[in-house]
Amino acid sequence: MTMGMWWFLGAAFGQLALAGLLLRTRSQERPELPPQALALLRGGPRAAVTVALVALHQRGAVAAGRRGTIRANGGAGRTRDPLQLGVHRSLQRALALKVLATRPKARQALDALRGELGRTGLLRPPGRLKAARLLLGLVPVTVAVGLLATGLSGPALALGTVPVLAAAAMLCVPPTTRGARRLLANLRARHPLPTHRREVTDGRDVLLYVALYGDPALTMFLPHFSRDGGLLGRRANREDGYATGRGWNPDNGPACTGGMPD
Repeated sequence: MTMGMWWFLGAAFGQLALAGLLLRTRSQERPELPPQALALLRGGPRAAVTVALVALHQRGAVAAGRRGTIRANGGAGRTRDPLQLGVHRSLQRALALKVLATRPKARQALDALRGELGRTGLLRPPGRLKAARLLLGLVPVTVAVGLLATGLSGPALALGTVPVLAAAAMLCVPPTTRGARRLLANLRARHPLPTHRREVTDGRDVLLYVALYGDPALTMFLPHFSRDGGLLGRRANREDGYATGRGWNPDNGPACTGGMPD
C-alpha cells in the first residue's frame, strides 16, 4: 500500500474522530420534564405535537375535523406552555397532524423545546448532529478517492473498509442520548400502561401515558378523537426510532438496524 493511501486513511479517521466529538454530550441536572418533552424524546416532533393536541383537547380547545384533520375549537384556554400555544395558533384552518408539526409557529416551539433538552444533555443539538453526519458521509468519499488516486490493492481495500464501517455505525447514533433512553425506560417501569381506561381519572396522567406509550395510550384513552383526528399514524410502530436510532424518523437520519452506544 502506497504512502499516499495512508494520508487518505488518516483523513478518514480524522473525520471519524471529529464526528465523535460532535456527538458527545454532557449530562446535567434537569428538572422534571413535561409530557410533551418526554414525547419528543420518545417519538420526535410528531409525538410531541400529539401530546400538545391531547392537552388542548382536554380543555375543549381543539377537536377532530374532517378527513383525519384537527381544527381549533375556541381559545387555547389557560396555558402558558409554548408548544401548546404554538400548535393552537397554527390551526387557523383544519390541518393534518403531519402538516401541523411543520407549521412555523409549531416548529418554532418544537425547536425551543429541542434546545432545552439539548442543554440538559438529553438530546444532541441539531446543528452538531447535522455536522457530525456530514463528516461521517464524507468518510466513504475520502476512502474512495484515496483508492482511485493511489491504485486499488488488497491491503488498501481491507483497511479502507474499517473507517467506512465505523462511519456507517455512527450514523445510527440517535438524536437522544443514553440518559434520555434511561429516563424513558425508568418512567415506563414506574408507570406501566393500565389495562383499562377506568383506572386513570386524572387528565395529567393521561398526558403522561400518551407521552410514554404513544398510540396504545391514545387508543385506550381517546379512541374517537385519535381516530377521527388522524393521530394514529401508519408509522406508529416505528415511532421509537427517534429514541433508539432504528427506523424511519426523518430527524434521525438514515434507517438503521442498530445504533452505536453513546
